[in-house]
Amino acid sequence: MIRVGIGFDVHRFSVPSENRQLILMGVHIPFEFGLSGHSDADVMIHALIDALLGAAALGDIGRHFPDTDPMYKGIDSTELLRRVVADIHSKGWRVVNADVGLIGERPKIASYVDMMKERVAPILDIQTNALNIKATTTEKLGFTGRGEGLAAQAIAMIVAQ
Repeated sequence: MIRVGIGFDVHRFSVPSENRQLILMGVHIPFEFGLSGHSDADVMIHALIDALLGAAALGDIGRHFPDTDPMYKGIDSTELLRRVVADIHSKGWRVVNADVGLIGERPKIASYVDMMKERVAPILDIQTNALNIKATTTEKLGFTGRGEGLAAQAIAMIVAQ
């Protein structure tokens, strides 16, 4: 049996006084702003988590890791991803592949894609060539076009073990 799930997430850029780093797919990206959020606000991993949870019919990221729980304050989102993958494995599923897209005018992430794949593919227990990472702009339209934040979407396929 094969299942597919889709995920989407949005985070606004932090204000400079918050002194947050920008983390995307578990990789620090040098940039003037970080993203605001309860965890490390890794918008791309959050979309991937929702895609995986959706494929396994296990709800969404907010149900598993509520932003009202102080346990998750500032947590590394790759740790949340590890927990979700372990949960999926315990239910008899394994990840086949995933495709994650960043939506925003900047930063440009092309030079970080290989690092992102090397960081996340092992957590998913897949080869780097089964994880696609890409980015697009919104041609300066909407909140991402105005540089107010970033969005991400992901799709993931899982198969019964």
